Amino acid sequence: MKYEDPACAYCPPAVRACRQGEDAERGPGFCPTKVDPATQAMALERYEDPEVRKISRESALVESEGYCKWTRVEEVVQFAKRMGYRKIGIANCISFVDHAYVLSGILESHGFEVVSAACKTGSIPKEDLGIADREKVRPGQFEALCNPVCQAELLNEHGCELNIVLGLCIGHDSLFFRHAKGLTTVLVAKDRVLGHNPVAALQLADTYYSRVWGPLKPANPPKLPVAGRRNVKTDAR
Repeated sequence: MKYEDPACAYCPPAVRACRQGEDAERGPGFCPTKVDPATQAMALERYEDPEVRKISRESALVESEGYCKWTRVEEVVQFAKRMGYRKIGIANCISFVDHAYVLSGILESHGFEVVSAACKTGSIPKEDLGIADREKVRPGQFEALCNPVCQAELLNEHGCELNIVLGLCIGHDSLFFRHAKGLTTVLVAKDRVLGHNPVAALQLADTYYSRVWGPLKPANPPKLPVAGRRNVKTDAR
């Protein structure tokens, strides 16, 4: 069978040669090393850029030093310190203002300057984008459009070196990433149904959240191993 696109998601647990530093010949036919080695080589050259190299190095050190010890908030703080950043931006959903308040306090306690911008900044009526009243979350009321482009530009304009996304909606977060100039990380991925823990939909895709499957669901759909059967130290990454 001829493969054209990388498909790491289908690599069997017993293979995954890239984790072991082993010969790429062990990889399946869809392994990037076999499908597109030219792109892998091109990407490797990017690490010669001093900034890319520093970001990658400090990220690896934060990973190893805080592995299964630091919360993600602590990891953000440590990464920012190691990178020498002084000004951090928070792009938060309006529903996460209280969380942004606590996060700002934590960051400031570590000596960072903090800039924050909520998603409803600008107070643009949804009607300006052609959204009908019946299409709103709460018909009959004023609803401001989420404005991630402005959030990004505000943080850009005020010199943020690292941005933290806090609960932006699907698509809105994508627009923020596209327009932000500073490096950006996600602290909270919004999922109103699952308490902002979207991975639960994957963990329970064969039971409680089977509705996530589309009409082309395979007869034997992929599923995660039963919890507790994997070695956390070796398999969690």
